[in-house]
Amino acid sequence: MKSKSQKKWQLAANVILTINSLLAILPFILLIIASFTDEQVAMTDGFSYLPRKFSTAAFGYIIQQWAMIGRAYLMTIVVTVIGTSLSVIFTAMLAYMLSQKKLPGRKIFNFFIVFTMLFNGGVVPTYVMYVKTFHLKNTVWGLIIPNLLLSGFMIMLVRNYFENSIPGELYEAARIDGADEFYNFFHIALPLSVPILATSGMMTGLSYWNDWTNGLYYLDNKGKHLYTIQNILNNINENIQFLASNATGGINIGDLPTTTVRMAIAFVGILPVLIIYPFFQKYFAKGLAMGAVKG
Repeated sequence: MKSKSQKKWQLAANVILTINSLLAILPFILLIIASFTDEQVAMTDGFSYLPRKFSTAAFGYIIQQWAMIGRAYLMTIVVTVIGTSLSVIFTAMLAYMLSQKKLPGRKIFNFFIVFTMLFNGGVVPTYVMYVKTFHLKNTVWGLIIPNLLLSGFMIMLVRNYFENSIPGELYEAARIDGADEFYNFFHIALPLSVPILATSGMMTGLSYWNDWTNGLYYLDNKGKHLYTIQNILNNINENIQFLASNATGGINIGDLPTTTVRMAIAFVGILPVLIIYPFFQKYFAKGLAMGAVKG
């Protein structure tokens, strides 16, 4: 039986968590309602949870312009899947190497990873390197490579999981039976690391899905066909002429649902994340908790 003091603390915790949950959920609900709000009502009254008039004009525009928006949606999926897969693989391989306590120079490698969490080369040197040296301008790799292995935090998280959540005796027993490091990595470390790898994949995937800066840096008018959904949304927010210049069917700026279409595209953009996240949630908290423990 819980004491009165424990019940009071439990009640206070439930109230605080409920308020925090509402603060996180209500903006998404407002976004959805705003995307179904009539353009004129949104312009005069602003966004409301109970608008005076609903409309599907914004989604009608998305359907009408699906050649542009659908291509950007597909590009976002391609970049996210390829980038996340490569990032998780590289992160797991590097983290496994750093988790081996007998690795020569292990402390030096760890120092370099932590150093990247505190300092970086800056935007200008990075841009010059990717454009002049690697020639990523107006290529799909310009949307993928700059984000690979940028998270030293995630590498340390996976490394700690390998060190503290997988018994070293499993590796030693496999080595006695003749297994090499590749076997230990692919047949022991990876199968036992689903929670932290799912967590890493979820966080990296969100980073790729929401990224618009790489498109801003490495794509110009010649690379407009590589725009992701976030680049289109950013261009719409910055310049409504982008809608008119890419619209088909002779649409005038005055006929465009400029305010609500932004909300509709944002809603369409976050929809896959809202659908996928519940399937990763059970791994998310477990992976973060176990990966953050340092023995």
